[in-house]
Amino acid sequence: MDLELRHLRIVRAVADAGSVSKAASLLGLAQPALTAQLKRIERVLGGALFERDRHGARPTRLGELVLDRARVLLPAAKELQDEAVRFAHTPSPGFRIGATNGPILGGLVDRLAAERKVSTYTSWSTHELNSMVELGRLDYVLTGACGDSGTPTGTLIWETISLDPVFCLVGEDHPVAKEKEVELADLAGEQWAVTPGDGCFADCFAMACARAGFTPGTIYETDVPTCAHLAQVGRAVVLCQATHQAAQGLVMVPLAGAPLRWRQLLGRHPTAPEAAWVVGQAKQAHMDAVRRSPVYYDWLVRNPGYGTAP
Repeated sequence: MDLELRHLRIVRAVADAGSVSKAASLLGLAQPALTAQLKRIERVLGGALFERDRHGARPTRLGELVLDRARVLLPAAKELQDEAVRFAHTPSPGFRIGATNGPILGGLVDRLAAERKVSTYTSWSTHELNSMVELGRLDYVLTGACGDSGTPTGTLIWETISLDPVFCLVGEDHPVAKEKEVELADLAGEQWAVTPGDGCFADCFAMACARAGFTPGTIYETDVPTCAHLAQVGRAVVLCQATHQAAQGLVMVPLAGAPLRWRQLLGRHPTAPEAAWVVGQAKQAHMDAVRRSPVYYDWLVRNPGYGTAP
């Protein structure tokens, strides 16, 4: 027989009552049954737990040792049981996610929402989102940075979800729309459209253009629908992430040699729930986006050494 919590309860009941008969009455047992159980417990523990006479039952030295442990273990076991019951009947905690513009947020929310409640907050400002996570108002932030830049400073913990090339988005009637890829220098005469942000992408784009031998013309910084419209009517070439899903009337064309890269980042508060699982779901959401993008998938086949992982 192994020692169980119910055995400790019996020992404590006898000690508290001061006699086996009184303990039996409190426990709702016949005295002979309780006496028999107490003897079995004493055999398991290797000696007598009580000295019994006509005046009652007093703990032996071994009994005092067992009682000291019982007074710790029994409340701890009760606390564990109560906590487990509360946990089982409490809705699972949700995830609060902030994000800048990006093509994998929808896939991540879809994956997380299958298991937990999810709330989202979007902003063009990574600084704003990072501050909200640092202050505990968000659990995670899904953002990005130029491929060669480091992770943001601060107290957040950062994971690189992917490292992707930047492609361009043009109208289906654009001269390069049917090309497998285009040299950045061949777009020197174009106007450009990008979504806003407070990172270094504008500077990285300017440097990439300088390396290609030109200075970019007009750059429209605006929202996604306006960027798409400007590309559709031939007013601008849009810079986009390789996992972007092109709308009708638009064609995504890779830039030869990947002169611009984009690093997808997931930052989290140190106390964010289920971090390893959320990071894994973010990486799976990114791979789902890659599979939905035939242009990017074809580019990866032609550039096998590039990959999408850091």
